[in-house]
Amino acid sequence: MSDDSRENKGAGSPVPSNRLVHFAWFVVAYMIAVILWGAWVRITGSGAGCGDHWPLCDGEAIPRAPTTEKLIEYIHRVSSGLSGFLGLGLLVWVRRAMPQGHRSGRAAAVALGFLIAEGALGAGLVKFELVANDDSVARAIAICLHLVNTMGLMAGYALTAWWLGRPSTVGIANISPRKKDAALLLAGLLGLILVGMTGAITALGDTLFPPDTAGGVSLVERIEAELSPAMHFLVRLRIIHPIVASLVALYIALLAASQLQRSQTAKHVAAWALGLVVIQVGAGLLNIALKAPGYLQLTHLFIANLLWVALLLLSAETLRPSAHT
Repeated sequence: MSDDSRENKGAGSPVPSNRLVHFAWFVVAYMIAVILWGAWVRITGSGAGCGDHWPLCDGEAIPRAPTTEKLIEYIHRVSSGLSGFLGLGLLVWVRRAMPQGHRSGRAAAVALGFLIAEGALGAGLVKFELVANDDSVARAIAICLHLVNTMGLMAGYALTAWWLGRPSTVGIANISPRKKDAALLLAGLLGLILVGMTGAITALGDTLFPPDTAGGVSLVERIEAELSPAMHFLVRLRIIHPIVASLVALYIALLAASQLQRSQTAKHVAAWALGLVVIQVGAGLLNIALKAPGYLQLTHLFIANLLWVALLLLSAETLRPSAHT
């Protein structure tokens, strides 16, 4: 009997193999790595490294004697392309291993849809030259769309892996979450999306218009200077992210703390979410104090991805039907 056959054994209680669960979490980790490398493309100004060609790089499948910028962009394209094969492979494996209608299969399919859209958005940025030193409103809007789509695909893959690891609920029709909990958790997730969008615009501004590193200027003076009408809109918008992030961080901290009395699994996930909020706030303050160096931007983004996944898993666990816990 094959592994997949064993996975499908059992009445209403499918148990996927450890290999499938581990592979699903590997895909989650790989997607985060691709996201971080994409941020490195922006930080280094390498988005135009392959010109306006896509999917080829300056008309070549494998660039010869590439510049540093071209190599950084090319690695991002190759790793992004590989993510598509991983996403497709995960979907096929889940569909084979789990019963029809299982939530993990639906999540994997939705995630693959977001992944395809991610490739299309990336191609659009290149073809319309919304990369490198472009500081237009169109680019700001595009990176917000890109960010929301990225969070969507991360949600899909994180929930795929989570539901494979806790597969007792086969369908989705029998879910009847508590409305109050659902509303509070949804507000937290939407808040993180808003933080992500403002953060993407701030990160773009930090890249194109690096904060003044000259000494002797207080934070208040710096803020006043950045809010001047003479400044570029990306600089003037920089103040929004810390304010929104602080409010949402407080909300999520209180939300996570309120879940510490639930099931043991929810308690652990809530503790992780609460810890990540504290770390992320610290990283954000450090990012402001050190004027957004590249390595700290990547650290900030990495923690943001972990926090997004943690809140998603907390939501999935809290709203899990009590009859199946």
